[in-house]
Amino acid sequence: MSVLNTILFALGFGLLGYLLGSLTPSIWITRLVKGVDVRAAGSGHATTTNTIRQAGFGPGVLVFILDVTKGFLPVWLAQRSLPAEAAWIVAFTAAMAVVGHCWPVFAGFRGGMGLATAGGGLLAVQPLAFLVGLGVLITLTLIIRHSARASVATGILLGPAIWAAGMRGLVVWVGIAAGIVIAIRFMIDWNRKYRELWLDREKPTS
Repeated sequence: MSVLNTILFALGFGLLGYLLGSLTPSIWITRLVKGVDVRAAGSGHATTTNTIRQAGFGPGVLVFILDVTKGFLPVWLAQRSLPAEAAWIVAFTAAMAVVGHCWPVFAGFRGGMGLATAGGGLLAVQPLAFLVGLGVLITLTLIIRHSARASVATGILLGPAIWAAGMRGLVVWVGIAAGIVIAIRFMIDWNRKYRELWLDREKPTS
């Protein structure tokens, strides 16, 4: 594979990942069901959990499936289109899909937090890695009791956790690449006092 072809594939699949990631089902579905912008209340982010808060469980499940799908599809296509020596482009595509979800060009660069879309990228490469990432996120959220800080830690530890679970190669790099984007994204909520999330709800003051 020539250098020029490598660059073109990287640009093409990176752009595909970003544009698919930039699709915003949480905004569309919440607006359709409730007539509001999902970002106008709750966490202020275009996420599955914020959709559930504002539009209900059913729309939230649909948003989750679509957010996972837009991470899965470009990574699946890249993995099956590229030779082994260009595997880094697959990890780059996964990261760009998460970037698109977090900073979508179709929604004023105000999107979600990237967890479901990163999960879709992992599913495309190795479904077990998705379960490992989910387990790390839940465990850290229960320990830290703060979703944003737990998600930052999950992003940092995602690649190493996948490696520790016995997986090697491409899936580890996908975990590292997507995890870095997630960690950066969740830093904006580092000091936020959550009041509406189920796992880290603030205790009422007396």
